[in-house]
Amino acid sequence: MKLSQKVRNIMRDERLMFVYRGTITNENSESLLMLLEKEMEESDFGFPGRKRLFMFVMESLQNVSRHSTSQSESDMSLVIYSRTDRGYRVTTANVIGKEDSRGLREQLDLINSMDAAGLKNLYLQKLINEGFSEKGGAGLGLIEMARKLGSRLDYDFIDIDGERFYFIISKMVEQQKEVISQDSRAAVTSDGKRVIMLGRMMARAGIAMIWSGPVTPGIGKNVLSFTETRMNETDMGLKARRRMFSIMMESIQNISRYNPGPEVAAMHGMPFVMIMSEDGGMKLTTGSLIANHQLPLLIENLNLINSYDRYGLKGFYRKLLSDMDTCTDKTGLMGLVDIARKSGHKLEYDFEEINDSWSYYLLSVFVDPASGGVQS
Repeated sequence: MKLSQKVRNIMRDERLMFVYRGTITNENSESLLMLLEKEMEESDFGFPGRKRLFMFVMESLQNVSRHSTSQSESDMSLVIYSRTDRGYRVTTANVIGKEDSRGLREQLDLINSMDAAGLKNLYLQKLINEGFSEKGGAGLGLIEMARKLGSRLDYDFIDIDGERFYFIISKMVEQQKEVISQDSRAAVTSDGKRVIMLGRMMARAGIAMIWSGPVTPGIGKNVLSFTETRMNETDMGLKARRRMFSIMMESIQNISRYNPGPEVAAMHGMPFVMIMSEDGGMKLTTGSLIANHQLPLLIENLNLINSYDRYGLKGFYRKLLSDMDTCTDKTGLMGLVDIARKSGHKLEYDFEEINDSWSYYLLSVFVDPASGGVQS
Protein backbone atom coordinates (compact mmCIF):
# COMPACT_ATOMS: atom_id res chain seq x y z
CA MET A 1 0.00 0.00 0.00
CA LYS A 2 3.02 2.30 0.27
CA LEU A 3 2.95 2.83 -3.51
CA SER A 4 -0.72 3.83 -3.38
CA GLN A 5 0.01 6.35 -0.63
CA LYS A 6 2.93 7.77 -2.62
CA VAL A 7 0.81 8.15 -5.76
CA ARG A 8 -2.03 9.74 -3.80
CA ASN A 9 0.39 12.28 -2.35
CA ILE A 10 1.73 13.14 -5.80
CA MET A 11 -1.77 13.58 -7.19
CA ARG A 12 -2.74 15.80 -4.24
CA ASP A 13 0.43 17.91 -4.19
CA GLU A 14 0.44 18.45 -7.97
CA ARG A 15 -3.36 18.88 -8.04
CA LEU A 16 -3.62 16.16 -10.67
CA MET A 17 -6.96 14.64 -11.50
CA PHE A 18 -6.13 12.00 -14.14
CA VAL A 19 -2.95 10.43 -15.51
CA TYR A 20 -2.75 7.83 -18.27
CA ARG A 21 0.40 6.17 -19.59
CA GLY A 22 0.16 4.05 -22.72
CA THR A 23 -0.72 4.00 -26.39
CA ILE A 24 -3.13 6.65 -27.66
CA THR A 25 -5.59 5.20 -30.18
CA ASN A 26 -8.72 6.49 -31.89
CA GLU A 27 -10.81 4.30 -29.59
CA ASN A 28 -9.36 5.35 -26.25
CA SER A 29 -9.03 8.99 -27.38
CA GLU A 30 -12.83 9.16 -27.43
CA SER A 31 -12.99 7.73 -23.90
CA LEU A 32 -10.32 10.17 -22.71
CA LEU A 33 -12.33 13.08 -24.12
CA MET A 34 -15.61 11.86 -22.63
CA LEU A 35 -14.04 11.43 -19.20
CA LEU A 36 -12.91 15.06 -19.10
CA GLU A 37 -16.16 16.32 -20.62
CA LYS A 38 -18.22 14.56 -17.93
CA GLU A 39 -16.05 16.02 -15.17
CA MET A 40 -16.52 19.50 -16.65
CA GLU A 41 -20.29 19.05 -16.99
CA GLU A 42 -20.54 18.29 -13.28
CA SER A 43 -18.38 21.28 -12.33
CA ASP A 44 -19.06 25.01 -12.57
CA PHE A 45 -16.76 25.44 -15.58
CA GLY A 46 -18.70 27.44 -18.19
CA PHE A 47 -19.58 26.22 -21.67
CA PRO A 48 -17.18 28.54 -23.60
CA GLY A 49 -14.27 27.31 -21.49
CA ARG A 50 -15.36 23.68 -21.90
CA LYS A 51 -15.54 24.08 -25.66
CA ARG A 52 -12.00 25.49 -25.89
CA LEU A 53 -10.63 22.87 -23.53
CA PHE A 54 -12.30 20.05 -25.45
CA MET A 55 -10.75 21.33 -28.69
CA PHE A 56 -7.29 21.50 -27.12
CA VAL A 57 -7.51 17.94 -25.76
CA MET A 58 -8.73 16.62 -29.10
CA GLU A 59 -5.89 18.29 -31.01
CA SER A 60 -3.33 17.19 -28.39
CA LEU A 61 -4.40 13.54 -28.57
CA GLN A 62 -4.30 13.63 -32.36
CA ASN A 63 -0.83 15.14 -32.15
CA VAL A 64 0.35 12.27 -29.92
CA SER A 65 -1.08 9.57 -32.20
CA ARG A 66 0.39 11.23 -35.32
CA HIS A 67 3.94 11.51 -34.04
CA SER A 68 4.41 8.16 -32.26
CA THR A 69 7.44 6.67 -34.00
CA SER A 70 7.07 3.03 -32.90
CA GLN A 71 4.73 0.79 -30.91
CA SER A 72 7.15 0.52 -27.97
CA GLU A 73 7.58 4.29 -27.83
CA SER A 74 3.83 4.92 -28.10
CA ASP A 75 3.46 2.93 -24.87
CA MET A 76 5.44 5.74 -23.20
CA SER A 77 2.88 8.45 -24.10
CA LEU A 78 1.29 10.39 -21.24
CA VAL A 79 -2.01 12.24 -20.84
CA ILE A 80 -2.44 14.34 -17.69
CA TYR A 81 -5.46 16.34 -16.51
CA SER A 82 -5.33 18.70 -13.55
CA ARG A 83 -7.71 21.27 -12.16
CA THR A 84 -6.91 24.38 -10.17
CA ASP A 85 -8.83 27.48 -9.12
CA ARG A 86 -7.88 29.05 -12.46
CA GLY A 87 -9.15 26.26 -14.69
CA TYR A 88 -8.03 22.99 -16.23
CA ARG A 89 -4.51 22.14 -17.36
CA VAL A 90 -4.00 19.39 -19.93
CA THR A 91 -0.57 17.96 -20.63
CA THR A 92 0.43 15.35 -23.19
CA ALA A 93 3.86 13.80 -23.74
CA ASN A 94 5.14 11.45 -26.44
CA VAL A 95 8.46 10.29 -27.87
CA ILE A 96 9.67 11.81 -31.14
CA GLY A 97 12.92 11.69 -33.13
CA LYS A 98 15.59 14.39 -33.20
CA GLU A 99 14.61 15.72 -36.64
CA ASP A 100 10.95 15.95 -35.69
CA SER A 101 11.87 17.79 -32.50
CA ARG A 102 13.75 20.45 -34.45
CA GLY A 103 10.81 21.05 -36.77
CA LEU A 104 8.28 21.17 -33.96
CA ARG A 105 10.38 23.59 -31.92
CA GLU A 106 10.65 25.95 -34.90
CA GLN A 107 6.89 25.79 -35.49
CA LEU A 108 6.07 26.44 -31.85
CA ASP A 109 8.51 29.33 -31.55
CA LEU A 110 6.95 30.88 -34.67
CA ILE A 111 3.40 30.39 -33.38
CA ASN A 112 4.26 31.83 -29.97
CA SER A 113 5.76 34.94 -31.58
CA MET A 114 2.55 35.95 -33.37
CA ASP A 115 -0.55 37.92 -32.49
CA ALA A 116 -4.09 36.87 -33.52
CA ALA A 117 -3.87 38.40 -37.01
CA GLY A 118 -0.49 36.78 -37.63
CA LEU A 119 -1.79 33.38 -36.56
CA LYS A 120 -4.77 33.67 -38.91
CA ASN A 121 -2.51 34.55 -41.85
CA LEU A 122 -0.08 31.74 -40.99
CA TYR A 123 -2.95 29.25 -40.84
CA LEU A 124 -4.27 30.26 -44.26
CA GLN A 125 -0.77 30.28 -45.76
CA LYS A 126 -0.03 26.75 -44.56
CA LEU A 127 -3.45 25.53 -45.61
CA ILE A 128 -3.01 26.86 -49.15
CA ASN A 129 0.69 26.22 -49.74
CA GLU A 130 1.49 23.09 -47.72
CA GLY A 131 -1.78 21.22 -47.17
CA PHE A 132 -1.43 17.96 -45.31
CA SER A 133 1.55 15.71 -44.72
CA GLU A 134 1.54 11.96 -44.08
CA LYS A 135 1.17 12.73 -40.38
CA GLY A 136 -1.78 15.07 -40.78
CA GLY A 137 -1.91 18.85 -40.93
CA ALA A 138 1.46 20.53 -41.42
CA GLY A 139 1.37 22.37 -38.10
CA LEU A 140 -2.24 23.38 -38.65
CA GLY A 141 -3.37 21.74 -35.43
CA LEU A 142 -0.82 23.66 -33.36
CA ILE A 143 -1.82 26.94 -34.98
CA GLU A 144 -5.50 26.20 -34.40
CA MET A 145 -4.80 25.47 -30.74
CA ALA A 146 -3.19 28.89 -30.26
CA ARG A 147 -5.96 30.66 -32.19
CA LYS A 148 -8.86 29.03 -30.34
CA LEU A 149 -7.26 29.26 -26.90
CA GLY A 150 -6.21 32.86 -27.42
CA SER A 151 -2.90 32.14 -25.70
CA ARG A 152 0.57 30.79 -26.22
CA LEU A 153 1.36 27.08 -26.14
CA ASP A 154 3.59 25.83 -23.34
CA TYR A 155 5.99 23.13 -24.47
CA ASP A 156 9.20 21.34 -23.62
CA PHE A 157 11.59 18.83 -25.16
CA ILE A 158 13.37 16.41 -22.80
CA ASP A 159 16.38 14.59 -24.26
CA ILE A 160 16.14 10.81 -23.76
CA ASP A 161 19.26 9.51 -25.50
CA GLY A 162 20.41 12.15 -27.99
CA GLU A 163 18.27 10.67 -30.77
CA ARG A 164 14.87 10.61 -29.08
CA PHE A 165 13.07 13.34 -27.17
CA TYR A 166 9.98 13.56 -25.02
CA PHE A 167 7.78 16.22 -26.61
CA ILE A 168 5.54 17.81 -23.97
CA ILE A 169 2.77 20.25 -24.73
CA SER A 170 0.69 21.72 -21.93
CA LYS A 171 -1.88 24.45 -21.45
CA MET A 172 -3.98 25.94 -18.70
CA VAL A 173 -7.45 26.69 -20.08
CA GLU A 174 -9.35 29.27 -18.08
CA GLN A 175 -12.97 30.39 -18.18
CA GLN A 176 -12.13 33.55 -20.11
CA LYS A 177 -10.26 33.47 -23.40
CA GLU A 178 -6.93 35.30 -23.24
CA VAL A 179 -6.48 38.16 -25.70
CA ILE A 180 -3.29 37.82 -27.74
CA SER A 181 -1.29 41.00 -28.20
CA GLN A 182 1.84 41.48 -30.28
CA ASP A 183 3.79 42.31 -27.12
CA SER A 184 2.74 39.24 -25.13
CA ARG A 185 5.07 36.27 -24.87
CA ALA A 186 4.63 32.98 -23.02
CA ALA A 187 7.48 31.15 -21.40
CA VAL A 188 8.20 27.55 -22.24
CA THR A 189 6.75 25.33 -19.52
CA SER A 190 9.19 24.43 -16.77
CA ASP A 191 7.23 21.30 -15.76
CA GLY A 192 8.74 19.00 -18.38
CA LYS A 193 11.13 17.17 -16.07
CA ARG A 194 8.42 16.69 -13.44
CA VAL A 195 6.15 15.20 -16.10
CA ILE A 196 8.85 12.76 -17.17
CA MET A 197 9.62 11.81 -13.57
CA LEU A 198 5.95 10.93 -13.11
CA GLY A 199 5.98 8.87 -16.31
CA ARG A 200 9.09 6.97 -15.26
CA MET A 201 7.64 6.24 -11.83
CA MET A 202 4.51 4.86 -13.49
CA ALA A 203 6.63 2.76 -15.85
CA ARG A 204 8.64 1.23 -12.99
CA ALA A 205 5.47 0.37 -11.07
CA GLY A 206 3.48 -0.79 -14.10
CA ILE A 207 0.80 1.88 -13.55
CA ALA A 208 -1.46 2.47 -16.54
CA MET A 209 -4.08 4.85 -15.14
CA ILE A 210 -4.77 7.01 -12.09
CA TRP A 211 -7.95 8.94 -11.29
CA SER A 212 -8.10 11.23 -8.28
CA GLY A 213 -11.27 13.25 -8.25
CA PRO A 214 -15.04 13.08 -7.82
CA VAL A 215 -16.65 9.72 -8.61
CA THR A 216 -20.23 10.61 -9.48
CA PRO A 217 -22.36 8.13 -11.47
CA GLY A 218 -21.48 9.92 -14.71
CA ILE A 219 -17.75 10.08 -14.02
CA GLY A 220 -17.72 6.52 -12.72
CA LYS A 221 -19.34 5.35 -15.95
CA ASN A 222 -16.66 7.09 -18.02
CA VAL A 223 -13.82 5.73 -15.88
CA LEU A 224 -15.27 2.26 -16.52
CA SER A 225 -15.67 2.97 -20.23
CA PHE A 226 -12.06 4.10 -20.56
CA THR A 227 -10.83 1.08 -18.60
CA GLU A 228 -12.85 -1.28 -20.78
CA THR A 229 -11.40 0.30 -23.93
CA ARG A 230 -7.89 0.02 -22.50
CA MET A 231 -8.35 -3.65 -21.56
CA ASN A 232 -9.66 -4.45 -25.04
CA GLU A 233 -6.28 -3.33 -26.38
CA THR A 234 -4.35 -5.76 -24.15
CA ASP A 235 -3.78 -9.50 -24.55
CA MET A 236 -6.05 -10.31 -21.60
CA GLY A 237 -8.62 -12.97 -22.42
CA LEU A 238 -12.29 -12.11 -22.68
CA LYS A 239 -13.21 -13.81 -19.39
CA ALA A 240 -10.44 -12.00 -17.51
CA ARG A 241 -11.52 -8.66 -18.98
CA ARG A 242 -15.10 -9.29 -17.95
CA ARG A 243 -14.03 -10.15 -14.41
CA MET A 244 -11.85 -7.05 -14.19
CA PHE A 245 -14.69 -4.86 -15.47
CA SER A 246 -17.15 -6.36 -12.98
CA ILE A 247 -14.67 -5.91 -10.11
CA MET A 248 -14.16 -2.29 -11.14
CA MET A 249 -17.91 -1.66 -11.07
CA GLU A 250 -18.19 -3.12 -7.58
CA SER A 251 -15.10 -1.20 -6.42
CA ILE A 252 -16.42 2.14 -7.69
CA GLN A 253 -19.71 1.46 -5.93
CA ASN A 254 -17.64 0.73 -2.83
CA ILE A 255 -16.07 4.21 -3.14
CA SER A 256 -19.46 5.84 -3.58
CA ARG A 257 -20.85 4.06 -0.50
CA TYR A 258 -18.58 6.05 1.81
CA ASN A 259 -18.50 9.29 -0.19
CA PRO A 260 -18.83 12.22 2.27
CA GLY A 261 -19.47 14.78 -0.50
CA PRO A 262 -17.20 16.99 -2.63
CA GLU A 263 -16.50 19.63 0.02
CA VAL A 264 -15.21 17.19 2.64
CA ALA A 265 -13.35 15.15 0.01
CA ALA A 266 -11.62 18.27 -1.34
CA MET A 267 -10.38 19.07 2.19
CA HIS A 268 -9.28 15.62 3.33
CA GLY A 269 -8.88 13.28 0.35
CA MET A 270 -10.49 12.78 -3.06
CA PRO A 271 -11.66 9.37 -4.27
CA PHE A 272 -8.89 7.40 -5.95
CA VAL A 273 -8.69 4.73 -8.68
CA MET A 274 -5.41 3.18 -9.91
CA ILE A 275 -4.86 0.35 -12.39
CA MET A 276 -1.49 -1.32 -12.74
CA SER A 277 0.11 -4.45 -14.20
CA GLU A 278 1.52 -6.91 -11.69
CA ASP A 279 2.78 -10.52 -11.96
CA GLY A 280 1.18 -11.06 -15.35
CA GLY A 281 -2.21 -9.75 -14.19
CA MET A 282 -3.85 -6.47 -13.27
CA LYS A 283 -4.16 -4.85 -9.87
CA LEU A 284 -6.93 -2.42 -9.05
CA THR A 285 -6.67 -0.03 -6.11
CA THR A 286 -9.51 2.24 -5.03
CA GLY A 287 -9.69 4.69 -2.17
CA SER A 288 -12.09 6.99 -0.42
CA LEU A 289 -12.69 8.82 2.82
CA ILE A 290 -14.64 6.92 5.44
CA ALA A 291 -16.17 8.12 8.69
CA ASN A 292 -14.28 6.68 11.64
CA HIS A 293 -17.43 5.28 13.23
CA GLN A 294 -17.87 3.05 10.15
CA LEU A 295 -14.41 1.49 10.45
CA PRO A 296 -15.03 -1.31 13.01
CA LEU A 297 -17.77 -3.01 10.98
CA LEU A 298 -15.86 -2.60 7.70
CA ILE A 299 -12.68 -4.11 9.19
CA GLU A 300 -14.73 -6.96 10.63
CA ASN A 301 -16.26 -7.67 7.22
CA LEU A 302 -12.90 -7.52 5.40
CA ASN A 303 -11.28 -9.89 7.89
CA LEU A 304 -14.24 -12.26 7.67
CA ILE A 305 -13.99 -12.38 3.86
CA ASN A 306 -10.23 -12.96 3.99
CA SER A 307 -10.70 -15.82 6.48
CA TYR A 308 -12.39 -17.97 3.83
CA ASP A 309 -10.69 -20.03 1.14
CA ARG A 310 -12.26 -20.03 -2.31
CA TYR A 311 -14.74 -22.79 -1.46
CA GLY A 312 -15.72 -21.27 1.86
CA LEU A 313 -16.24 -17.93 0.13
CA LYS A 314 -18.52 -19.60 -2.39
CA GLY A 315 -20.68 -21.01 0.40
CA PHE A 316 -20.71 -17.71 2.31
CA TYR A 317 -21.87 -15.87 -0.82
CA ARG A 318 -24.74 -18.35 -1.32
CA LYS A 319 -25.77 -17.90 2.30
CA LEU A 320 -25.84 -14.14 1.91
CA LEU A 321 -28.00 -14.53 -1.19
CA SER A 322 -30.45 -16.79 0.64
CA ASP A 323 -30.67 -14.30 3.51
CA MET A 324 -31.27 -11.27 1.31
CA ASP A 325 -34.87 -10.88 2.55
CA THR A 326 -33.67 -10.27 6.10
CA CYS A 327 -30.13 -8.98 5.45
CA THR A 328 -29.83 -5.92 3.25
CA ASP A 329 -26.45 -4.82 1.88
CA LYS A 330 -26.22 -1.47 3.64
CA THR A 331 -22.70 -2.33 4.81
CA GLY A 332 -21.48 -3.30 1.33
CA LEU A 333 -20.69 -6.85 2.45
CA MET A 334 -22.17 -8.47 -0.66
CA GLY A 335 -20.14 -6.21 -2.93
CA LEU A 336 -16.89 -6.98 -1.12
CA VAL A 337 -17.61 -10.72 -1.20
CA ASP A 338 -18.31 -10.47 -4.92
CA ILE A 339 -15.00 -8.66 -5.50
CA ALA A 340 -13.11 -11.39 -3.61
CA ARG A 341 -14.98 -14.18 -5.44
CA LYS A 342 -14.35 -12.80 -8.90
CA SER A 343 -10.70 -12.03 -8.26
CA GLY A 344 -9.90 -15.34 -6.56
CA HIS A 345 -7.50 -13.49 -4.24
CA LYS A 346 -7.48 -12.00 -0.77
CA LEU A 347 -8.48 -8.36 -0.38
CA GLU A 348 -5.65 -5.99 0.60
CA TYR A 349 -6.67 -2.96 2.60
CA ASP A 350 -5.26 -0.11 4.64
CA PHE A 351 -6.54 2.89 6.60
CA GLU A 352 -4.87 6.23 7.16
CA GLU A 353 -6.30 8.31 9.99
CA ILE A 354 -6.95 11.87 8.83
CA ASN A 355 -8.52 13.36 11.97
CA ASP A 356 -11.00 12.46 14.71
CA SER A 357 -13.82 12.21 12.17
CA TRP A 358 -12.30 10.77 9.00
CA SER A 359 -9.86 8.15 7.75
CA TYR A 360 -8.76 7.26 4.24
CA TYR A 361 -9.66 3.73 3.11
CA LEU A 362 -7.61 1.94 0.42
CA LEU A 363 -8.68 -1.39 -1.09
CA SER A 364 -6.58 -3.39 -3.58
CA VAL A 365 -7.50 -6.52 -5.50
CA PHE A 366 -5.44 -8.59 -7.95
CA VAL A 367 -6.97 -10.13 -11.09
CA ASP A 368 -5.02 -13.06 -12.49
CA PRO A 369 -5.86 -13.85 -16.14
CA ALA A 370 -5.01 -17.50 -15.52
CA SER A 371 -7.50 -17.77 -12.67
CA GLY A 372 -11.22 -17.99 -13.20
CA GLY A 373 -12.09 -16.64 -9.77
CA VAL A 374 -14.76 -18.41 -7.75
CA GLN A 375 -17.95 -19.40 -9.49
CA SER A 376 -21.36 -19.48 -7.77
